[in-house]
Amino acid sequence: MTPSPLLSVIIPTLNEAEQLPALLADLRRQQRVTLEIIVADGGSNDATLAVAESFGVHALSTRRGRGAQMNAAAARATSDTLLFLHADSRLSPDLLYRALQALNAARQEGEPVAGHFPLRFLRTTSGNNLAYRYLEAKSALNRVNTTNGDQGFLLHRDFFHQLGGFSEDLPFLEDQGLAEKIRAQGRWITLPGELTTSARRFESEGFHRRYLLMGLMMGLYSIGEKGFFLRAPGIYKLQEETGKLCLSPIFNLNRTMLYEWGIAGTIRIFYRLGCYIRPNTWQLFFFLDVCLRPLLGVGRTPFLNFHDRIFLPLTNFRFFDALTGLLCFVWFIGILPPFFWLIEPSPRRPDHAT
Repeated sequence: MTPSPLLSVIIPTLNEAEQLPALLADLRRQQRVTLEIIVADGGSNDATLAVAESFGVHALSTRRGRGAQMNAAAARATSDTLLFLHADSRLSPDLLYRALQALNAARQEGEPVAGHFPLRFLRTTSGNNLAYRYLEAKSALNRVNTTNGDQGFLLHRDFFHQLGGFSEDLPFLEDQGLAEKIRAQGRWITLPGELTTSARRFESEGFHRRYLLMGLMMGLYSIGEKGFFLRAPGIYKLQEETGKLCLSPIFNLNRTMLYEWGIAGTIRIFYRLGCYIRPNTWQLFFFLDVCLRPLLGVGRTPFLNFHDRIFLPLTNFRFFDALTGLLCFVWFIGILPPFFWLIEPSPRRPDHAT
């Protein structure tokens, strides 16, 4: 009888006593695979560690920060294959066996490879149906900046160490950094099945507010502007601290940084943002495909194909990078700040924020 493959599942936690039992129960029900489960806790003050111990899994206390937590757990893992999962994930019983089969088949081609799952959002409120469908459809792709920790990262431990593990510079966005390293040094595959993830942060903070902030964060992170993250007030709160997201302090900080950058610095920053955003205009075209999916059918993406074959080559010039940067400046400096200053209560000034 062929022994079941061994897989080390690593779960970073911080006050996840409410979400963790469902995930651990799903992992216990996995078929045809032997699991080593490591809960890497960053200092929970609820019953997270007690929950982990009640399920008989390894519980590891580390310094706070998802990157540091997952790196510490990976160093303790004994399997040759690692799966990094968020605590609010849910899995079908055969998901991990099929994922391992897909990863092992892809590895036979010789190139370093990692896998991620398409997402299905678990929601408790109605509304924003099209927006969620778009995010779910986008999670199945393997394009730049579309792969994140919610989708699960499955890869061989040697490849993980070759990449240098997760960055520990910031308490968040460690997944984006590793995802793009994987894309540069190997390739991503979309694993079979779906991983269910909670929409709780979108629901508590407001879908469009969170998505706007995510766009700003991804742009500044991708061009290496880390000063924003060190100074932004409450940019990524603990889940139990979330409520309606207030964006005025963020835009106040942007205004302060404009003065610090000066005219020349501001032009450089927004030009670099234009260089980042222009290749990502495919997302607008793909959104049209998702809107028309009931008519087009699953798998047909004429607007995305038009972007890749015609629109992107025609706009692959510095002029369009500069134009995109200018439009980005108008959007994030001239339109959004006045709007949120009008609709939100008086925010604290960013120089007093912690």
